[in-house]
Amino acid sequence: METLPLRLQPGDDLRAAVVAALLASGHEAGFVLQGIGSLGVAQLRYAGMPQPTELRGDLEILTLAGSVAPDGAHLHMSVSDAQGRVLGGHVGAGCIVRTTAELLLAVLPGRRFTREHDPLTRYPELKIS
Repeated sequence: METLPLRLQPGDDLRAAVVAALLASGHEAGFVLQGIGSLGVAQLRYAGMPQPTELRGDLEILTLAGSVAPDGAHLHMSVSDAQGRVLGGHVGAGCIVRTTAELLLAVLPGRRFTREHDPLTRYPELKIS
């Protein structure tokens, strides 16, 4: 395992930037071990819901973790708003960095992650090779 510390810039799409960092590293499997920072927009899909809910405002990333493959990421995150309320769920596309996001990406040399449709869950699920 190798680690890649990342700092995302204001305006970056969190999910897209994490996948792009994995691709730029030349690896095909990784995990976000942790992340902190801030967002101006968060897209969180809550448990059992079909679509993400958009949150706007000054949001702090409290936790961020998940798997990353060249064809996508499966990330979960908790954020707090300006009143200290905490919400969390599955990270959707369109989570936009407000000031910074600091992440630790672990890459797994010799491994390949892909996402494949699972008929049991009806979602694209992790395949490890």
